[in-house]
Order: sequence, then structure tokens, then C-alpha cells
Amino acid sequence: MKPVFSGFQTFLKQVPSPIYLALAVVIFSAANPVTSRIIELGKTYEINGRNPISFCNVLFVGNLCALGLMILIFYPDWQFHKLRKLTRKDWLLLTITAVFSRAIAPGLMFSALEKTNVTNVVLIGRLEPVFTLILSILLLKVSVNWLSMVATLISFVGVAVTVFWGVADPLDTLVNFDFGLGESFVAIAAFISAITTILSKQQLQSIPVGIFTVYRSLLGTFVFFWIAVILYGFDHFMDVSSPILWQWMLIYGAIIVVVGQVAWLAGLKNASFIQINLASLVTPILAIIFAYLILLETPTNAQYLGGILLLLGAILSFIDNLKTAKNKQASKLLNSREVIDTNVGFRGV
Repeated sequence: MKPVFSGFQTFLKQVPSPIYLALAVVIFSAANPVTSRIIELGKTYEINGRNPISFCNVLFVGNLCALGLMILIFYPDWQFHKLRKLTRKDWLLLTITAVFSRAIAPGLMFSALEKTNVTNVVLIGRLEPVFTLILSILLLKVSVNWLSMVATLISFVGVAVTVFWGVADPLDTLVNFDFGLGESFVAIAAFISAITTILSKQQLQSIPVGIFTVYRSLLGTFVFFWIAVILYGFDHFMDVSSPILWQWMLIYGAIIVVVGQVAWLAGLKNASFIQINLASLVTPILAIIFAYLILLETPTNAQYLGGILLLLGAILSFIDNLKTAKNKQASKLLNSREVIDTNVGFRGV
């Protein structure tokens, strides 16, 4: 089993970060529409008027299924000598990241899906790259060029248009403040996700992906369960043993949670903040498309305009990413030439 795992790990390390991010973007873009669709299907299997595939059951059982698969994949990382390398600070930050990224933020997003449509959740959720950029500049002193800032600003305007523009008539009043509880949940979740993205990127430099992923899912699932029990009682999970729920969650957990998380974290480890920002900006465009294809949600006028602005921001971010990659390549080429010149000069002395 170890040679297989070792070969799998070697293969994972050879895949470029942008490929991982692209795979994660596609999966995460489809996540909310797929979740809503599965919950709709659960209504045909009601138990005494209760939908066994509720939002809480999806999050809890889906994470349990994903956790089991993660343990099978990453158990070699959980060897005592590897765990001992982690400091108290590593465990503390890992615990904070786990609670916020795998319990609180998903809980807020799932609650938002109960109160507003998927397209609104997707678009308002794009506050995350704005928060990430601001926090990266303030906390990590990351240098950001003007094109990246313009792309993020345009995306922010796209979100603002979606939230505040009256959707009935685009020629009517520009501001129709319709920011409900669901939208508030999404905004808070976006801020939490931005913080955990920065923390995760830092932690992955010293913590193996296997330890990071399994611990985060284990603790996040545990905390979410007890938060739900405290708020709603044990009866909230009375249908958790439903066969139809587990059938869907085995597929959901494997693809949406495991593949999505592993791809995102593997890409996050070596990706630049420009690449991460680009991935975050592309996600809502695909998510709106998936919402239309899976749920037949037709975007409103405000959502169309917000989506166009987000697309423009994504295009500018892509151009910025290409320019950065070219500059890095040119810099490496220049450095290699200088080394060659130095060696030739040394031999000639």
C-alpha cells in the first residue's frame, strides 16, 4: 500500500498549481447548484413530512463520507514522527482554520441557500477575493500591481450592483436596498473564507496536505454537529440514517468535498495570490452557468450586469497572471545567462 501511496503523492506533486486550481474551481462552481438539486430530490423521499436530505444532513453526512475517504488516502501522513514535527502554534492555527473553514463558513453558506437563491449566494460570495486581497496587503505585505487591484475593484462593483440594484427595472432607482439575512450570511462567510485562505496558504508550507485535510474535516464536522445540536436539538438529525441520504452523500463527499478540497489545497500551496484571485473571480461565472443548467435559475437584470462585471474582472486578472508569468520566466532566463557568463569568465581566468 505504501508504494502505491508514495507513487500517488509523487504524481500529485508533479501536477502544476494552475491545474489543481482549475479543477477546484469547476467543482466548487457546481457545488451550490448540485447541493440545492440534491435537496430538492430529497423531497420525494420525505419521512413523516421531513426531507431526509436537509442542508444540515448534507453537510454532516457529506463530511463524514469525505472524512472516511480522506483517511484511506492520507493515513500514511498520520505517522507519529510526522505529527511530532508540528508545533503547538501549528496545531492552534490548524484548529482555528478547521473550525472556521469546515464548520462556521459552510454552515452560514448552507443557511443562506435556504433564504436566497443560488445566484445571489454565488455573486455576493465573490466578496471573498476582495477581502483576501485587502488582508494580504495589510497582514502579509504582499505587493500587488495596479491591474490586479483594478480587476478586484471591478469585481467588487459587480457584487455591489447585484446586491443594491433594483432588479425589477434597470432604469428605475439604482439603489433598492434588499440585503436580507441570507445575503448577510454569505458576506460573513466570504470574510471568514478570506481569512482561512490566507492562513491555509501559510500553514501548507509546513504542514502536509494529508494532515491538514483530515484534521480540518474531522474537527470541522465535530464542531458543526454540536453547534447544530445546541441550536436545534438532537431531533434535527433524526433522519441521518436514511439510506437515500447516504447514497447521495457518498458521491457528494467523494467528488465535491474530497476532490474539491484536495485540488484546492494542493493548488493553494504553491500558487501566487494573483492565481488565487483569478480562480476566485472565475468561480462565480461558472457557478451562474451551473445554476442555470442544473436549477434553471434565470439571472435577473442586476445579476446579468454583476456577472458581466465579474467576467471583466476575471479577464483582467487573467491578463495580469500572464504578464506576471512572463516576467518571472524572463527573470529566470536572465539569471541563468548571468550564471553562465560568470562561469565562462571564471574559466577563462
